[in-house]
Amino acid sequence: MSIELENMTQSQRILKAALKCIGSKGYANVSLRDIADEADVVLSQLNYYYKNKEGLFSEIIKTLTQQYLSEVEENLKKGKSGKERLNFLVEYFQEMLRTKPELFTLLFDLTSMSLWSETLKELQNGLFNSIVALIEEYITSEFAGKEEFKFVSPMMLSRLMLGTLFGTSIQVMLANEKEDMIRSLSTLKVLFE
Repeated sequence: MSIELENMTQSQRILKAALKCIGSKGYANVSLRDIADEADVVLSQLNYYYKNKEGLFSEIIKTLTQQYLSEVEENLKKGKSGKERLNFLVEYFQEMLRTKPELFTLLFDLTSMSLWSETLKELQNGLFNSIVALIEEYITSEFAGKEEFKFVSPMMLSRLMLGTLFGTSIQVMLANEKEDMIRSLSTLKVLFE
């Protein structure tokens, strides 16, 4: 066992192992045994700390939510105007797709699972609503007074932005020519010039 894993609690090791396993293999291809083996714990420890599979996935969503929200807000704060902040948000998505595609795979997998579980749906919806709120606060609130946006609220624009980023990111993960698709995220900036 690595020194890093030795310094973690068992519940932290399980969570880290679950993130790694599901991010690399996908939910459908990972068993609780795989996660326990990766965490170097006995299988019963998963049930002890997380009660069941849904409890473990709830904790994964909570962990990812904290990570995504922190990173998104950090990037949004870099800009001085709505346009600059949009640029930083798009660049964040592009960089994540290039360097950490497993996090998007995990996000998409958890979103799919959330369609079938009220608990997971509520958590996943909370993530999306929180990102929309950040986009509204840092970007779209500046467009509210413009003539071309008079029939839409900043929240509607924020949902459109997130939907575009999320939907295009799914296409990136499925595409053969990923770099072209990643660059296509930049076209979102054109809509707000």
